[in-house]
Amino acid sequence: MVKRVALAADHAGLELKERVADFLRGAGFEVIDLGTYDKDPVDYPDFALAIGEALSKGRAERGILVCGSGVGACVAANKISGIRAGLCHDTYSAHQGVEHDDINVLCLGARVIGEELAKELVTAFLSAKFTGEERHVRRLAKIQAMERDFHG
Repeated sequence: MVKRVALAADHAGLELKERVADFLRGAGFEVIDLGTYDKDPVDYPDFALAIGEALSKGRAERGILVCGSGVGACVAANKISGIRAGLCHDTYSAHQGVEHDDINVLCLGARVIGEELAKELVTAFLSAKFTGEERHVRRLAKIQAMERDFHG
């Protein structure tokens, strides 16, 4: 069961990140808030990197990354070895992404969804478990091979 969640956002995602952090703390999760902490313009790749480092060093079990659309944050996060980020704006994708694709970072677009939907997505993402079915394991192995072959 997921207990520690890394959370980060750029300036466009700051407000939603803060609301998600409060929601998670209220639900008993340990939240590792990696910024940003104010509305000064910042670059989302920096926060994708912070999430990736937190997960790769075992500081958190899953991550949630927020930017304006969620797209840029997702692209950046997926450049980090071992990160499987999914942009999800519906609950099916949020849980199925974990169950089938073993995503470990949920990306959200603060200019696309509201607070209540974000809470539903986070709940679906954090409560889901990878099924470990052979077909999903086989597909993940192919993704890991691509990562090795193209990223050194």
